[in-house]
Amino acid sequence: MDVVLLIKAAIMGVVEGLTEFLPISSTGHLILAGSLLGFHDERAKVFEIAIQTGAIFAVIIVYWQRLRATLLGLASQPTAQRFTLNVVIGCLPAVVLGLLLGKAIKAHLFTPTVVATAFILGAFVILWAERRQQASVRVHDLDDMTPMDALKVGLAQCFGLIPGTSRSGSTIIGGMLFGLSRKVATDFSFFLGIPILIGAGAYSLYKARDMLSMADLPLFAVGLLFAFLSAWVCIRWLLRYVASHSFVPFAWYRIAFGALILLTAHFGWVDWKA
Repeated sequence: MDVVLLIKAAIMGVVEGLTEFLPISSTGHLILAGSLLGFHDERAKVFEIAIQTGAIFAVIIVYWQRLRATLLGLASQPTAQRFTLNVVIGCLPAVVLGLLLGKAIKAHLFTPTVVATAFILGAFVILWAERRQQASVRVHDLDDMTPMDALKVGLAQCFGLIPGTSRSGSTIIGGMLFGLSRKVATDFSFFLGIPILIGAGAYSLYKARDMLSMADLPLFAVGLLFAFLSAWVCIRWLLRYVASHSFVPFAWYRIAFGALILLTAHFGWVDWKA
């Protein structure tokens, strides 16, 4: 295996892990990184989706006690049953829309204008959500969420299908707008990511099974490892951050990144359709 290619896989893994759970869109950053590294062929597209699984393993590690308690309590504990139901309800809208519209989204929405617009509009939604957060919080604990709360967050997650919007951003900010505290919205976003990202990774690998071979295993292993390590660091940092900070800095970052997209697209430096 080419050492340079493995280094590129490591860099892409770090980008995925650091951006997947922040409200800044991992897709936009992976497109940029892949273009700069010359890593954007068909195999690279499968790789970008597959390494999300490495990032989600970090979530499983960080939340292992809660996940274990939920699994053990499914048969008898109403709290575990309600939590599991909420996760299922929250995942369904994005799964259904993703299967129905996935090809159309890839064909028509991966353009500089759409990605930049999603970044910038998402920033203003974050600023709006933060301004009304203190007055609108009614759910302060994950176990106090209702199935309707989960459905609302699940519908918000659908906006994450638009390139540049951010799945995490859609769920976290959507949850805040629907009355969840910043901490609860962040936690629930992580839990929704477990089935969504594992499912997306497995489905992508299955569809590309004829394109891949055992020779690709080191490439994917390196990407998964670095996505896991960087995501683990990012998640632990984010959980501390949301305890006492707002998402306003991420909004200004999104505006700056949206401007960067338009600039690089205008001069042809990045192929945002990659």
